[in-house]
Amino acid sequence: VCLRGIGLVPDAATEADLDALAAAGVVGIRLNYVHGGLLTWAGVKALAPRLAARGMHVQMLMNAHKHMAEIAGDVAALPVPVVFDHIGWPDIGAGVGEAGFEILRRLVAEGDAYIKLSGVYRLCQRPYEAAAPFVAALAEANPQRCVWGSDWPHIMLADALQPDAGVLLNAFLDTVTSEEARKQILVKTPGALYGFDRS
Repeated sequence: VCLRGIGLVPDAATEADLDALAAAGVVGIRLNYVHGGLLTWAGVKALAPRLAARGMHVQMLMNAHKHMAEIAGDVAALPVPVVFDHIGWPDIGAGVGEAGFEILRRLVAEGDAYIKLSGVYRLCQRPYEAAAPFVAALAEANPQRCVWGSDWPHIMLADALQPDAGVLLNAFLDTVTSEEARKQILVKTPGALYGFDRS
């Protein structure tokens, strides 16, 4: 399988459902903890052993300042990786010292969670300088648990402006200046997480 995907499943997903997704190149399932959806946190915990058996992970959208404290223990204990979207969708105004973001940073530092350095255009205006300290804190914590993404195709913009992927990448490169860290985040970590290094 050349492509990789993240799928949506309900709490009641069957073995056949998961097998079909795995065969199609789906390597993870998504939980939207902000807006809700098909899957719940209880459902994730129940499905986790079956996801682990298929080499899948959980991709999760949540607000670090609202949700991190309540789920951190479960995240560290799950038998599957948890990948948090959009730098944890933190409260930018509260700064990197906010308690929930600090818990997230610690989980990343200790290898108990992955983080997507993505979606900064949803959190602040171009040139995204307000998000830079959050990206830097996570990248410095553990680049082996960070991946970058453009968040294309940029749906459900709400109040956010349509971004330019090149500007987003430049903002990342301006913040993460180490060539070694860049290669880890842009190539090595996603290669391992999504299984491209096993293709």
